[in-house]
Amino acid sequence: MKDFYFRFTIVLFILLGFCALVGAASLLPTLFLSGLERNLAHTKLLAQKNEPPTLADRNLSETVTDLDRKLKLVESAAAGRYLVSQRVIRAITLRKMSDIKITRIAFENSPASGKQVDLFGFAPSRERLLLFRQALENDAAFRKVDLPISNFVKGSNIQFSLSLIPS
Repeated sequence: MKDFYFRFTIVLFILLGFCALVGAASLLPTLFLSGLERNLAHTKLLAQKNEPPTLADRNLSETVTDLDRKLKLVESAAAGRYLVSQRVIRAITLRKMSDIKITRIAFENSPASGKQVDLFGFAPSRERLLLFRQALENDAAFRKVDLPISNFVKGSNIQFSLSLIPS
């Protein structure tokens, strides 16, 4: 019985060794071919790097450079176009009371008066409109708040226009 198990173990190890040898032999061509393909791809890459760029590549490169230059020019020109910053809009919305309705915000940048924000809307009463104006005057985001006296003619449901000069 001992001899049988001993022979069985030896045959099993020989069979496993043979399977490993066949597996390694079957993987060898794949390993060889992948190495050749890698060397071939590396050689082609070096050859393409050493070639002078074609006319189409140069035109594409020039086009990209020209487009980049134009975009930077447009971005620099547009940088000063925005009249009101997010800080000014935030200051208006934070000071606005729930019963005051703003219907329109207009931005103006004239050489004579400078930057100006015009608010249009509805207020329920003179008192609420006056409180809104005072809240905006007390805000450091605005240098001047102008509310024409004509807005106070009506006693309730007042349609108002308010001019703000940001600081």
